[in-house]
This record gives sequence, structure tokens and C-alpha cells, in this order.
Amino acid sequence: MTPPKKKHTLSALVENKFGVLARVAGMLSGRGFNIETLNVGPTHDPAFSRITATVVADDAALDRCVKALDKLINVITVQDFSREEVEHVARELILCKVKCDTKTRTEIIEIASLFRAKVVDVAHDTVVIEFTGNENKIAAFLELISPYGILASARTGAVALPRGLKKAVKK
Repeated sequence: MTPPKKKHTLSALVENKFGVLARVAGMLSGRGFNIETLNVGPTHDPAFSRITATVVADDAALDRCVKALDKLINVITVQDFSREEVEHVARELILCKVKCDTKTRTEIIEIASLFRAKVVDVAHDTVVIEFTGNENKIAAFLELISPYGILASARTGAVALPRGLKKAVKK
């Protein structure tokens, strides 16, 4: 029987140096993981960046992957936020351009306000909405807004941090 696969959110604190993202992405794809989302950005310390990747894998394969990532040069720490014991906060951002007219514009703006989304652009025939939330809330938002006609969307994928004062173990 094949082990069940599930979605995992990995977060790697890395040195902010040329080629680190390519090595991390290459290691993941080289081991047969399909990277569903990939984010990278600087941290509060300009010497470091945080890479957040979402992959689908069984637990055993992911354990081997985390160990391999942790051994890469310039990788400081790696965390798998999908484990039950790791309390974390995860969010993603979506920009969504929705078709509207004078009748539906108010309805669309009401839906956006119910989700605490922000209308960032209004034109005669479209509204652009910015929404931040977890994967389930974004899915619920998209389900309600889709009937109006989504013309375009851009999504960041998850970014995540652990809750509380737990310190990451450095190499």
C-alpha cells in the first residue's frame, strides 16, 4: 500500500546569497517533489532570507527531504509546519480582478468586506480585490466571488512562521 501524501509547508531560513534559491528549488525538484508554491523574501535581518515552499509528499519522503535541505550550504534552519506539534501562523495573499457592472459592484464590495478584503482598484467594468488569509478562507472567498466572473488572479502561496518564543535551532 502506498503511503498517503499530504500537503506540507516548509520554511527555510537561509543566508541571503546568490544561488541559494536555485539550490533549494533544485534539490526539491531533483527529489521528485512538485513545488506547488514557492516564496522567498528578506527577513528583518538583511543577511537572511526566508524561503517558504508548499509540496505534496508522504511523511517518509518529506523527512528525507527536510534532512537534505538542512544539509545544503547557506541553509540555517528548516521547519515543516505541517506537523501537528508545530504551532504556526500561515497566510497567503491573492489579488483578484472581478468583472462587474453598476448592479453587481455593490454586491462584490459587500462580499469583500465580509472577508475583510480590500478593494484596491475600481473601474467601470472591473474591481480588483486584495485578500489575505489561510488557504481555507481564500477558497471560501473565491467560491463566493467566482460567479461574478474572475478575469485574472495572482496568488502568493503560503508564508508561515512558528507561534510563540520557540527558537529555531541553528547549525
